[in-house]
Amino acid sequence: QVQLVESGGGSVQAGGSLRLSCIASGSTFSTYFMAWFRQAPGQKREAVAAIGRAGLTIYADSVKGRFTISRDNAENTLNLQMNSLKPEDTAMYYCAADALMPDFLRYGFDLTQYHYWGQGTQVTVSS
Repeated sequence: QVQLVESGGGSVQAGGSLRLSCIASGSTFSTYFMAWFRQAPGQKREAVAAIGRAGLTIYADSVKGRFTISRDNAENTLNLQMNSLKPEDTAMYYCAADALMPDFLRYGFDLTQYHYWGQGTQVTVSS
């Protein structure tokens, strides 16, 4: 079992930056596959970025070159650095985790693979 708590959301103008963090409870954080998803009103939840146990990362095309996912296993923390934000990045951002992933590159963006979710943190980007 792991509990996830996100922070760092807020309102920013287009072109600005935000850094999201997700703190995980428990002592086995390093064994979890982690990801950030987002959901805009009326839209499906979509993957933004994911990171494997050894630090392998994958990104949605819409955020490549602008967002960076990272993890600090010593601090049980997952981060998402978001630069050059656009109005279309506006959404609720969720942290997700799971200990099992048969093929990270194939399933890392599949939300059904993640059994632990945070409550979300709102990101609003104005033009």
